Order: sequence, then structure tokens, then C-alpha cells
Amino acid sequence: MDNNKTNGQPVGLFADKALKDGPSSNLMNPEATASTQDNVNTTPIDYSADESEKLTARDGKKTTIASGEALKLAVVGHTNTGKTSILRTLLRDVYFGEVKNEAATTRHVEQAKLTDSQTGEDLVILYDTPGLEDASGLMDWLEDNTASRRDGIERLQQFLAADIAQGGDALSSNEDYSQEAKVIRQLLASDMAIYVVDAREPVLGKYKDELAILSWAAIPVMPVFNFTDSQDANIDDWQTMLARRNLHISTRFDSVAFEFEDEMRLWQNLATMLTHSEMLEQLMTRRTENWEQLYDEANIIIADFLLNVAAFVHEINEDDDPMPVLEQMQEAVRQSERAMQHNLLNLYKFYDNAVAATPLELQAYQQDPFDPELLKSYGIRTTSGAAAGALLGLGIDAAALGTTLGLGAAIGGIAGGLLSNTSSIADRITGVKRLYIDPATLTLLATRAIDLLTALRHRGHAATDATQLLYKGEKSSIEQSLDDESNTVTPWPTHKLPSELKKARGKPQWSSLSSGKSEQAQLLRADMAWSLASKLQSRGAE
Repeated sequence: MDNNKTNGQPVGLFADKALKDGPSSNLMNPEATASTQDNVNTTPIDYSADESEKLTARDGKKTTIASGEALKLAVVGHTNTGKTSILRTLLRDVYFGEVKNEAATTRHVEQAKLTDSQTGEDLVILYDTPGLEDASGLMDWLEDNTASRRDGIERLQQFLAADIAQGGDALSSNEDYSQEAKVIRQLLASDMAIYVVDAREPVLGKYKDELAILSWAAIPVMPVFNFTDSQDANIDDWQTMLARRNLHISTRFDSVAFEFEDEMRLWQNLATMLTHSEMLEQLMTRRTENWEQLYDEANIIIADFLLNVAAFVHEINEDDDPMPVLEQMQEAVRQSERAMQHNLLNLYKFYDNAVAATPLELQAYQQDPFDPELLKSYGIRTTSGAAAGALLGLGIDAAALGTTLGLGAAIGGIAGGLLSNTSSIADRITGVKRLYIDPATLTLLATRAIDLLTALRHRGHAATDATQLLYKGEKSSIEQSLDDESNTVTPWPTHKLPSELKKARGKPQWSSLSSGKSEQAQLLRADMAWSLASKLQSRGAE
């Protein structure tokens, strides 16, 4: 039976809405962690010509941003350079705007606010603008119809008052600059702008004309290179051209292969161009705090899951058929892992299966954690000594089987991930067996969870291709293992579980999988989850 489908519909990690379908607990509820994320409010707007005059007149003068005011930041650039994609990643919002591999997807100005997650104060107001489709044609019109002696703002305002800026059926397609007018209206109403560059594109004349027009708005403009992880990037050529136009401050921000340090550098570079940068400095401080808190919470989610599985135990009589119990335990662990994965996806705001791809191919995370081939692909050995060859990949600790060879033979025909314990004298007298999830499977579950967390921290919210690389030049644990079998990729040696997981073996009341009492079990293991999470973090920082 396919455990990832019910009535033909996908469930689990790759369900349509992880937030809606994924089982969760109070501690791991994404609603409880909302305070760690910057609040985002999005609103579509479209300035009319009359509104534009009110917004841009300012007594005929441009002013710098005042101290204590939210920064109004316009995101501008040529069509299909990834403006909306960059905003999605900055906003941590996979649903902002519309992203397609075609020109002119954004047809109106859309607004989003970044607020202080603690105070609710607006820090930055972002404006997603339509793409500049024909800057060269617009430049020709400006040269022919506006006086070169007038300053840039006056020339742009004269354009905005012209018929070609209004659009309409009376104009031919080569006379309609209404899309460019929307961009310029927003530009004149903003404090500064970022000019998004597709780093894969060659430096062409149309881009030079775009920058010339943008410079007339008399606000700071910072180029931002998108798709920098591509082998076809032409950043050196772009920087040479930008320097000739006195644009010496630029930054790299890939909306797919995300790096938090790149985002901080973007805000820092913008701050250096402002007279009053307090709001950006406050934003950087808060986003850094929130990013670290997200990592703390993610590691607690993983630690809590591992403790829940480690404490999972079933008792059977020595003469009972273990296979039904084994199948029940395996399915319970599968569901628990899917719930943990959902919680991680929701924590980092990846809700939809179309944009929440994992560090491996999708099949790898749908693969059964009890598949012996998966254990071997991670280089995890389940046993040692003379019995290793016979039991390799079955997830059974040969030494723990003791003299009860009947049970070992019965389980030996299927992949187990099961550890039987007969160390108690009382158990031997009464003929009781306690069955646990074995250390190899626990190690595999931990490694997969850490891989997923690493991927989510390095994946931009604009990534839509399930096969796109998730982080620059790095490999998942399974890929490293395949490249170098001697390389230790698991968070700990299989035979040396952390003390917290060892202790959980003697605490069946810690596991909701054993007791069915989810909230009570979670409270009992809470302190140990914090302790184990700190160890996971220290290993992740190495």
C-alpha cells in the first residue's frame, strides 16, 4: 500500500497544503511561532495620473526620508528579471504576486509591508512594479518632447501628463507607455529603489536607457543581481557598466538559492545610501533575531520528534507473532515523521507542495524510512560482528535478540527498524518482549530531518522547480555519503546515541505513540527536547 496516498489524493509532506493537512501538536503549532516572523501585509495599488501628481509634487522638490518614517522602497527593473521573485523571498511569502516564465506578469503596482514582529511598527513598505518593457522607446520620446535643460523630475512629470502615459484604445501599441508610467509614478513616490538585474543577461542598450530614466527620479537606486548562482552570470560586465553611471553600490540576492547573509548585506547597503537609516537598522536587528529563533524552534521540533520515537515501545509475549506489531510501529513512525516535516515546512512558510521541494529529489523524502536500501545509501550499518552479513539492512540489533532465535527468525524476513530488549530478568521469567525502534533507524530519521532543515534555510520562496538546487555548492548527507563512503555524515555514530535518546528508552510515558496521550507525553519530554535540540544546533554549526 502507498502510504503517501489516500483515495488517490496525496497526503503527508507533499500534500497540497501542509498547514491545512499536516498533523501538529501545540508546541509545534506554526500559529504559536508566528511572532518570530516579520509581519507582512500585501495590498494591490495602482496610482492614477491625478494621484501621481499629488504624490510626486512635494513642492517641486525631492526630500530624503525623515527619521522614524517607514522606508518606501520601489522594486523596479526590466520585465522577467525576477522582481516579484525577490519580493517573495524577502517577504517569506510563496503567494505574493504572480511568478511565470514569461514577460510582463506583473501588470499593477502591489504593496507589502515589513513590520517589527514585536511592536507592529511599519519598517519598510515594498512596492512591486510592472516590468519596464520599452525604455529605449520611452527615452526617444523624452528626448524629442522634453527640454534637456529641465531637471529629471520635471521631464518625467511632463511624460506622466502626456496621453501616451495614460494608455487606452486610441493609442497604438508602440505609443502606449502606460506600464512604464506606473513604474515612474511609484518611483517618484518612493524614497529609494532597487533595480533588479538578471545576472544571466548580457549588458544591452535597453538596460542603459532604463538606468538613465531611473536616475532622473533623483532618489538612491541600488542594483540587485538576481540568479547569481547561474553559471551564465555576467556580473563583472554589469558592474563595469554600472560604475560608468556612478552606481558603485550593488549587491547579490538570489531569490532561489537563498543566503541569509545576502539579505543582510542588501539591507546594509541600502542603509549606507540613506541620511536616516534607523528603520533599516531596526529591521536588520529584528530579522536576525527572528532567523535565529526560527532555527531554535526548528531544532526543538526535530528533537521532540526523535524523543517521541525513541521512547516508543510495544510489549509482546515471546510466542506472539511480531509482524503485526512491527507493521503498526512502522506506520506510527512514518506518520510521526510526516507531521514533523509538515511542522518544519510551515515554520519556514513553505505551505504548497509546488514550492516546498526538499534537498533531495522528491522521491527521497517519500521513501520509506524502514527501507533497508535507504539505510545503506546513507552508509548506516544496523549491526556488527559475525551476524552483520545476515542482518544488514534489517534494522535488527543481533546482540539484543539474545537466545530468542524464534523471534529473530520471524522478523528476519522483513525490513524491521526494530530492536528487541530481553535484558530484564523479570521479562525473561514472564516471557515478555519489549520492542523499540532501533538506533540505526533513529539515526536515519535524525539525518533526514537535519537535511530538510538545512534545505529550508537555504531555499528562496521564489523557487518553483522541484529539481532546483537548494543551496550553493552544498550536498545533502546522502549525496556526501555516495561521494565518499568513509565520510561520516550522520549527526552521531549509530552505536553512540545522545544521552537524551538513551534515556527515552526507559521512559515509555514520554511517547504519544505508546500512550496515545499527546499533550501529556510532550510535556514530560519537553526539558529533554531542549537539551537534545542544543546538541543538534552545535552539530549543525560545525
